Amino acid sequence: MGGNALIVFDAHLDLAWNALDWNRDLRLPVADIRRREQEQGMTAKGRGCNTVSFHALREGKVAVFIATLLARLLRPGLMPAIQRYETMEAAYAAAHGQLAYYKALEAQGYLRFIKDWPTLEAHVKAWQRNESGREPLGFILSMEGADPVLAPEQVQEWYDAGLRIIGPAHYGPSPYARGHDMVGGLFERGPGLLRAMERVGMILDVTHLSDGCFFEALDIYGGPVLASHHNCRALVNDPRQLSDDQIKRLIERGAVIGMALDTWMMVPGWVRGKTTPEEAGATLAKMVNHVDHVCQLAGNSRPVAIGTDLDGGFGREQSPLDLDTIADLQKVPELLWKRGYDAAAIEGIMHGNWVRFFREGWTRK
Repeated sequence: MGGNALIVFDAHLDLAWNALDWNRDLRLPVADIRRREQEQGMTAKGRGCNTVSFHALREGKVAVFIATLLARLLRPGLMPAIQRYETMEAAYAAAHGQLAYYKALEAQGYLRFIKDWPTLEAHVKAWQRNESGREPLGFILSMEGADPVLAPEQVQEWYDAGLRIIGPAHYGPSPYARGHDMVGGLFERGPGLLRAMERVGMILDVTHLSDGCFFEALDIYGGPVLASHHNCRALVNDPRQLSDDQIKRLIERGAVIGMALDTWMMVPGWVRGKTTPEEAGATLAKMVNHVDHVCQLAGNSRPVAIGTDLDGGFGREQSPLDLDTIADLQKVPELLWKRGYDAAAIEGIMHGNWVRFFREGWTRK
């Protein structure tokens, strides 16, 4: 489609978890991180084939992203690399350690901590002007799984620390809600968490909620809602995906849905640990199929954007085959153009829809 590269807003990156739990120096180029892990003989899933670093983010003009705190309670049989803490107090401490990582990188000039609309607006304008080429990468802080929130009354403390988004569940149960791989609604303390979030102005991320929790949460919580990294159940039939009824409900609430690039969520029939992107034909164009589906349900492109989840416990072995690093998100505008999206819609999907969402959410009375 020509023209200058658009800035990108990615709604889900587990950066601190990668840095602390996977011991990655994200200040290095992707190739150097891969080489270090390969030289150390790391062969586990996602090792030696990562896709994200600060260098790659800058190269791809990923100017702003939602960065997570991810510290889950230990749940037998569920992703031990993520769900590792015996107590909520330990999860609370680990999440503060991840917050300290972001603050340390902010102090070094790599990151800009975005907590309100004026800061986001100024940050986006600075990247669009690109006068110096040295603007920090902007991040909005989210918590994936509310295990580090010791009680609903502590939501204010987390908000004061800079947290702006909470997803109450992840895989399996959290203290407040059931994850997408479970059946049923909120746990006893779930409604109190949602009411506390609404009271202080915390945004609700419905990603990973069970179907029962999803609808119950939307009935209780009246504040801004987003789905940071989701695809469509109509195209890949799995409870991790959003059903058409859920998508329609989110559209009614003015939500934005970030399309994920975890390939098992992009193409049907994927067997994790066996299927390869090449075998499945899992290209970035498959993600555009999910974009199209949301747009068809909405009648416009306003509710859809990007939430890659790249390096969320996987690497190139479970990423689109035409994506080497996150910088390759710059291939998406051309794919959207070829599908008939106009310049305004493409700009919205790449960053504008998220910017609008936060403007509306952070300036509402």
